[in-house]
Amino acid sequence: MDITFDMFIETEVPEDEVIISRTDLKGVITYVNDTFAEISGYSADELIGQPHNILRHPDMPKAVFKDLWETIQKGENWSGYVKNMRKDRGYYWVFAEISGVYKNGELVEYKSIRSPIPKAKRIEMQQVYDDMRWADGEDIRMVTYLPFQTFEKLERIADEKKMPVEKLIDSLL
Repeated sequence: MDITFDMFIETEVPEDEVIISRTDLKGVITYVNDTFAEISGYSADELIGQPHNILRHPDMPKAVFKDLWETIQKGENWSGYVKNMRKDRGYYWVFAEISGVYKNGELVEYKSIRSPIPKAKRIEMQQVYDDMRWADGEDIRMVTYLPFQTFEKLERIADEKKMPVEKLIDSLL
């Protein structure tokens, strides 16, 4: 059994660093700075050509990204707090500022500059986003403790049915 708890490990963005990226108009990454690659756990080559949502953490409400896209597609700047998922499934929080890049008056791509945020704000935004997902009926993050034997039984049955434990639990409800 390969159990990983990396998704609970936070990487802090250093105070003196900014994360910079550019995407095409569909959100495909065209440029990343070294800080972005380092903080995300990906190499620049792994990121370039990928949709930016490769970093989307499941804790992020869909409504945040809907607002982001509606705003930047109207030619306006968007800013907000974002929890991203690293390649190793850990996470990091940033304050993102996204705007259009224009050449000869025509929108050609988007740029995003992301900076660190204080721990108190990260805690606040986690609660805000948990509440938003709850209100919108999205997936809910749940951490619980099971007796070891119960988990082993669930895991054995899931293996027999060739499905993830989460799908097995869902099928029982």
